[in-house]
Amino acid sequence: MQNKENEEAKEKVSAEELVVEETAKVAAATDTQEEKPTEVPPEVDERDIKIEALQGKLLRLQADFDNLRRRNSEEQTQLAGFVTVGVVNKFLKVLDNFERAEKSIEQSPDSGTIKVGLEKIHKQFEQALKELNVVEIPAQGEKFNPGLHEAIMRAENEQFSEDTIDMVLEKGYKINDRVVRHSKVRVVTKE
Repeated sequence: MQNKENEEAKEKVSAEELVVEETAKVAAATDTQEEKPTEVPPEVDERDIKIEALQGKLLRLQADFDNLRRRNSEEQTQLAGFVTVGVVNKFLKVLDNFERAEKSIEQSPDSGTIKVGLEKIHKQFEQALKELNVVEIPAQGEKFNPGLHEAIMRAENEQFSEDTIDMVLEKGYKINDRVVRHSKVRVVTKE
């Protein structure tokens, strides 16, 4: 009987050990399950990496765009400076000739040579404008066009039909198709 009691005690101890082991396993499994939600799944890590890469790329692109805009602005400023220098050089030649004409007026009382000199300067000035693609807007005898002409006055004139320009008060000019200055004109009305 003692053997039976020893066997029963051993079984009881082994059953208790089994219960302790099972409890430990369940507790360990529960701990593992509780840790899993705090762990980041591999998909989320990949998404975060992609998001960070895209954000970095976006920042680089924004910086590149800002640099491009700044360089473009600087180049436009430089180009405007070069264009201005070219235009000024063309008109400085005309200014030099006007100054020479003023000196010749003081030295020579001959008005014929002065007139010839002024005509040459006028032609030089027109040539400078032509090189810059500046052309006069035709107005005298033309039909009034508000896109090209500015009506300063209205008058009756039997020689012209209504809304025709009979007098140009100030010439207008355009570069290519862009109006630089409208022609100031008098327009015929029939009352």
